[in-house]
Amino acid sequence: MYSEWAKDEIRIEGLEVFAHHGVYQEETKNGQYFYVNAVLYTDVRRAGSEDALERTVNYGTVCHFITDWMQENTCLLLEAVAQRLSQALLLEFGAIAALELEIQKPHAPIRLPFGNVSVKVRRGWHRAYIAVGSNLGDRKSHILSGILALKVHPLIVLKRVSEMIVTRPYGGVEQEDFLNGALEIETLLEPEELLEALHQVENAEGRERTVRWGPRTLDLDILFYDRICYESEDLAIPHVDLENRDFVLKPMAEIAPCFRHPVSGRTMTGLLREMEERTGKEGG
Repeated sequence: MYSEWAKDEIRIEGLEVFAHHGVYQEETKNGQYFYVNAVLYTDVRRAGSEDALERTVNYGTVCHFITDWMQENTCLLLEAVAQRLSQALLLEFGAIAALELEIQKPHAPIRLPFGNVSVKVRRGWHRAYIAVGSNLGDRKSHILSGILALKVHPLIVLKRVSEMIVTRPYGGVEQEDFLNGALEIETLLEPEELLEALHQVENAEGRERTVRWGPRTLDLDILFYDRICYESEDLAIPHVDLENRDFVLKPMAEIAPCFRHPVSGRTMTGLLREMEERTGKEGG
């Protein structure tokens, strides 16, 4: 699945599909021909070495899947066809790390001379690390419920879960000790979409956002997303000040010891060791 998006490619060009997509009633009633171009990013090394079909993505099966999906579903917009079909392909074929998908509509009802109309998208699996914590009520139960909610999310694959550790509160607010850990996931969600999904899981556990760094039933924070640096009004990736937080670094050093911070280039074990030297804390 995720592999920094594999560099090998399988290309499908000009797949003809008669389907019923469009804004106008005549399009959904009468149908028309669409043409699909796809670039599948995968790893063909083992297939090439062993000359074995089961080691690669069967492009014939992919073509049939595309055809069946486009004929069994109806969308108003080409954008919706491209988005939903790309997602369906990535969920169906685990060996596809990412893809480029172009849906062409040469018979669009524009009523002017034109050559073609198309929508092209690039989608793929992303790796993210999530901090998890709780210090209200049954801490373990809240965390386990949150992990289960992520595990069953249709666009998230849970890969690794750290041991949970008891830590002192961060931020100076008097409160109970936390139970903290970290998760590794693969996801088709973009950063803001992932943040919204995490908030929904938190809310299901009764999370209230009243006091900054205050007590909470469940806290889920995006630590890293691929190796990007991203900032918006509601989200900063990598998570701010994580290099000074032992309750983040200890679980991360357990599940991803060699993962490097995209800004400093330091590994998780290296950051943990440096923090312990600064503060005099001992590793757990």
